[in-house]
Amino acid sequence: MSRPTPRPRNAAATRQAILDSAVTAFTRHGYDGVGLREIAAAAGVTAILVNRYFGSKEALFTEVVAVSFAQPTMIPGEPGDTTDLAVQIARALVARTAADADHLGPFELMLKSAANPKAAEIMRAGIRENVGARFTGALHGAHAGQRAELGLALLAGTWLMRRIIGTPALREADPEQLTNQIVRVLATIVEPHTDPGAVPG
Repeated sequence: MSRPTPRPRNAAATRQAILDSAVTAFTRHGYDGVGLREIAAAAGVTAILVNRYFGSKEALFTEVVAVSFAQPTMIPGEPGDTTDLAVQIARALVARTAADADHLGPFELMLKSAANPKAAEIMRAGIRENVGARFTGALHGAHAGQRAELGLALLAGTWLMRRIIGTPALREADPEQLTNQIVRVLATIVEPHTDPGAVPG
């Protein structure tokens, strides 16, 4: 009697399962808070197999950052009218940081991994190549790169205070009122000015 032919492993599906597990794990626990064994177990594989597909924890984290930051979760994928940009970003930020939201986003990944110098270096590159480039491309006028990073700092800070720390004034804020307040702050960043470097005196 002939032996049954072994069922071939679906390499693409296995790799994707590992990556999905890593996205969730790194976003929830940060770079230093989770190891390859935990990621492998959640994906239903061994740590050896994770290393075979990705090479190392650092390389896996690099791909997680690239995948997470490439998604237009708050910064629109296509540049549009800057008069609507602040509104779009503010609405997305308020929705994704609500107490009942179950989204795991790139800002949570960033905030929970920033303390590790290597992870911070990887995230700097991810921001520059993805969300930072997308935000910069959506802005008109001078100093677009600097303004984009200021905008990202506002988003990250709001995410930290409202979603992770959960300060009461932001956590319990009326969504529409909070959206309007964020729009007003963002408007100073996204709307071009004649002399962005001038300080009112």
